[in-house]
Amino acid sequence: MKLVIATHNKDKFREIRNKFASVGSLELVPLNEFPGAPEVVEDGATFLENARKKADAIARFTGQSSMADDSGLVVDALDGRPGIFSARYGGPGATDLERNRKILDEMRDVPAGRREARFVCVIAIVFPDGRCLTAEGTCEGVIAESMSGEHGFGYDPIFFLPSLGKTMAELPLDEKNRISHRARALDRAREILMKMSSGREAP
Repeated sequence: MKLVIATHNKDKFREIRNKFASVGSLELVPLNEFPGAPEVVEDGATFLENARKKADAIARFTGQSSMADDSGLVVDALDGRPGIFSARYGGPGATDLERNRKILDEMRDVPAGRREARFVCVIAIVFPDGRCLTAEGTCEGVIAESMSGEHGFGYDPIFFLPSLGKTMAELPLDEKNRISHRARALDRAREILMKMSSGREAP
């Protein structure tokens, strides 16, 4: 089975390839092998809608099964913001630093016991006949009082993990990739694909 990974991000493709190495019958294909692939507008109302829209568009374009994901930060005290707008929070052209500062400013008066948040990743695998399988992963934490850490990207410097006593940005990359929301979603997607490859689950 060929599976087109609907991203041009080489690091993400490498992470997925490593996660799926144990699925022997699966051949992962990078999107850059399909020149002219459409840029999909992520205008869905949920992470699932966006992931499915991307995977469906690439499956239609390539004629192959396709996998896409959508992810973001969900903060309870902000009614779920930034959510699906995580990459665009703060307006066009806002930097990671500016987005982090915006969250911290909005959370300035929120007490320690009400700063719960989570990273969410939803994966959609769409087959050429339109059928879709999904997997989700979350990573629970709290919004820190200030930024800390030099690793990672995005909201990692303000996402504190109480069980580890560190922000996501203070973790080495290999440790982050074991516990992150994307890693957990990929683990669940791998389980689905392994069941399919063994004939225990139909696509």
